[in-house]
Amino acid sequence: MRGPIGNGLELLAAAVAVCCLSLPLAQAAPAQHPSFSGVWGQYVDPGALRRFVRGRRPALPFTPLAQQKVDAYQALVSPTSDNPGAHCLGSGMPANMMFSGGYPMEIVQTPDLIVVLYEAWSEIRQLYLGDKVIPESDRVPDRQGYSVARWEGDTLVVTTTSLKEQVDQTYPHSADARIVERYHLAKPVGGAKVLVDDWTLTDPTFYTRPVTAEKKWTLDPKGILLPYECDEEAWLDHLQALEKGHAASATAADQ
Repeated sequence: MRGPIGNGLELLAAAVAVCCLSLPLAQAAPAQHPSFSGVWGQYVDPGALRRFVRGRRPALPFTPLAQQKVDAYQALVSPTSDNPGAHCLGSGMPANMMFSGGYPMEIVQTPDLIVVLYEAWSEIRQLYLGDKVIPESDRVPDRQGYSVARWEGDTLVVTTTSLKEQVDQTYPHSADARIVERYHLAKPVGGAKVLVDDWTLTDPTFYTRPVTAEKKWTLDPKGILLPYECDEEAWLDHLQALEKGHAASATAADQ
């Protein structure tokens, strides 16, 4: 027959056991993901010349509709060598991610939002995670699209939709385009981090099959982004035109 002390000890032991079993769950640390924060410059394979393929159009599996639209656009702008950047318009996805004129980008990483700042044209991408993601019905299509991110282990998977149709970039696409990127860190080269983005563009309206490519950057620990005031010259030209107009009016008044 057990006494009060024996029963009390059994109850205490059971409580301790339950408490110990629950500790790992209560104190479980959040999953750790690699940090992509920092300024990243264009990666060049060792021994390779620094080349950017801006303007060099890859062979793409266009549908007849896409080929017609791209040909019409090229016929319109080719005689003038015109492009969106000349009018202070950013490239949009995926051209800004792939090229950006060779300018660097900066990544600011938080648990529920990753911001990508491209120095070229001061373009900004926001990659939303978790509760930051809004319903598709609330998204407004634009050249950057809307990017939803999630982690698969050490790989950041980013899906971009809600894009506008664009025929004025290296990878033309319709409004139905879907871009899936997989960001991960590669083996450091020369001691510097290397960020890799393997991406796929799926767009049955413009392409007969998915288009895939790869982009690499290298971390610049001391790098900074400089101001990119694309439209400053246009503003100065405007002021100069106003000055000439005022001068002409003053001259006419004196006569």
